[in-house]
Amino acid sequence: MYKTRILVEGTVVAALSLVLSFIPTTIGSSFTISLGMIPMTLFALRRGLKPALMSAFIWGILHFPASQVVYLSVVQVLIEYPIAFTFAGFAGLYAKKVQKSLVAQDMWNVRKNIVLGSFVGTGARFFWHFIAGVVFWGSYALWGMNPWIFSLVMNGVSGLATAVVTAIVAVLVAEKAPQLYLPKDGNLIQKQSHQ
Repeated sequence: MYKTRILVEGTVVAALSLVLSFIPTTIGSSFTISLGMIPMTLFALRRGLKPALMSAFIWGILHFPASQVVYLSVVQVLIEYPIAFTFAGFAGLYAKKVQKSLVAQDMWNVRKNIVLGSFVGTGARFFWHFIAGVVFWGSYALWGMNPWIFSLVMNGVSGLATAVVTAIVAVLVAEKAPQLYLPKDGNLIQKQSHQ
């Protein structure tokens, strides 16, 4: 029952992340802020690494039935959707630290670990977009720029902006509604902290 609840919660979060990605945040041809990272990061910091990787993978897969896939080749699609989006779940590495700090009412550490989690999850995802940008999108680089520099600038700015926005919202949630990070159905952190 516990695992089913997490699976349902993760699937709902993945769908919400996809819906938020429909909100236009693209500036110019390539800069974008991925609003879907906000609920995904909140879920990752609530449930931990494995559920977050599962939910983020579903988020990537949902792009296919939603016709939100930009196709150049099979490998490019695999890297940019199932692989890149799954890596967004690495924000879950910081779930225990965020939850322990919340229980201890140590808000400085709560904020620090939320920011770290936001940047790790977003950075891990955009690393794969960067790789795809070099390998598959390099020939589309503006002004004949070097593909490495073009991809680093485009994905770097998009990833940084996404991480900053995600971190700000996630910290505000911790300050206004900290219970969202502490699931009632058996606090995985408190159980694990006694081991």
